[in-house]
Amino acid sequence: MLRTSLIRAAPRASIVRSLPAVQQQRQAHAISSPTLANIEKRWEGMPPQEQADLWMALRDRMKVNWGELTVQEKKAAYYIAFGAHGPRALPPPGEGWKVAGYTALGVAVSFALFVAIRMGAKGTPGTMNKEYQEATNEYLKNQNSDPISGISSEGYKGKGMVQSAPKKA
Repeated sequence: MLRTSLIRAAPRASIVRSLPAVQQQRQAHAISSPTLANIEKRWEGMPPQEQADLWMALRDRMKVNWGELTVQEKKAAYYIAFGAHGPRALPPPGEGWKVAGYTALGVAVSFALFVAIRMGAKGTPGTMNKEYQEATNEYLKNQNSDPISGISSEGYKGKGMVQSAPKKA
């Protein structure tokens, strides 16, 4: 089985070795000045294919000695790589105010919803009055609850469960 796979692979290897090596040649000619003129203002409006073609041409130019690049080519390459376009574009004017306005609107709607829910709610529960909470304190003392540091401990001076005002009549 191993021998048959080696025999099959042998002719292919000789074919691959017999192919001449293709050497890549670069054409490093300067990109025309009208193409690069005012690239900062034109870049966003250019079709994507034209942007890609220009970037590829600049990339090929940058593979040669950078001393041979023109000033316009260097500026264009820098702008395309690091310029204020795409995700690095400056926000449109007034965007901060728009964000603040929508945030304020969200807070106002939330507050209105909170008030509407509170207006439709019933009164406080029966357990939220001083008398009920004092009765809870007595129950906890009778049960000897938390005898080390709590309400049932010796010398306890806290309020216990009392946290509400007296019951309204």
